[in-house]
Amino acid sequence: MIDSQPEPIPPSPAGSLGLGIDAGGTETRWALAAPGGAIVAEGRVAGLSALQMGTPHGRDAVRATFAELATQALVHGVPGRVEAGLTGFGGDSELLQRWLAEELHLDPARIHFCSDMEIAYRASFAPGEGYLVYAGTGSIGAFVDVHGQFHRAGGRGVVLDDGGGGFWIAKEALRHIWRLEDERPGSWESSPLAQAVFDYVGGADWAYSRQFIYGQERGAVGKLALAVAATADKDPVAADILRAAGRELARLALALTGRFGPRPVAVSGRAAELHPLIVDTMRATLPGIALTQTPGQAHHAAARMALAADPLNPMTST
Repeated sequence: MIDSQPEPIPPSPAGSLGLGIDAGGTETRWALAAPGGAIVAEGRVAGLSALQMGTPHGRDAVRATFAELATQALVHGVPGRVEAGLTGFGGDSELLQRWLAEELHLDPARIHFCSDMEIAYRASFAPGEGYLVYAGTGSIGAFVDVHGQFHRAGGRGVVLDDGGGGFWIAKEALRHIWRLEDERPGSWESSPLAQAVFDYVGGADWAYSRQFIYGQERGAVGKLALAVAATADKDPVAADILRAAGRELARLALALTGRFGPRPVAVSGRAAELHPLIVDTMRATLPGIALTQTPGQAHHAAARMALAADPLNPMTST
């Protein structure tokens, strides 16, 4: 990945930059913001999840990703503060702070971890302004009230739910394909969806699907949704799965609306961008509710949040 530099900006003094990190299951994006809020550099590395901290292999992967991220970011400058949103984050950040601080040569106290949805929300709304529905590998509805309290709908993980996210779309496609194979073996040969899915996972034998769905990180599984979306215009089953994903995502917005009252809704995340059917179905399921699709530059929002948290770098613009 070649880091991008949107516009020529004079170098900032060491420690004056804010580093924002948006860590999801599929990829981790980072950005550096200069005083005033201009983004001076950004890039991406492998996906991260707090759930990886539960195994030795996962912890090694987290440390390796931190090292790669620091290598990329430090080329452009030394941050003074870091705001990092991490999928699956449950509040225990001491070890994460120490590892990242070692790579960035910072005091761990200058690194703050939170849920990736908290920073994603700030990329779309000010507190109390609206509801964010995010569809990446998983899915969640998010609301930050005027007091800064975070409220959620869904986001319980791909094993339990996360309807409408990339993993859910992949799972629905494989479930349909293999149920049909139970009833009519070989039917996959006349299905554009099944052909694309089997090509993606490596073959038509069950062993390939089993290894794919059970042997990989959830972010890697979620990428199979790309193959589903690619066949939606020629396979009605794929189109139906994407419409169902749109209804699942709309359900999250309706849950928050029922609890906190009507507000605008923004939908963001790579899964929501897979095919227009997803957002079109959301809009049809949310009559009377203003729905916008946003690019979700959460890593930019996090970088500016890092600046705003540093009394030495007051934000003067965004």
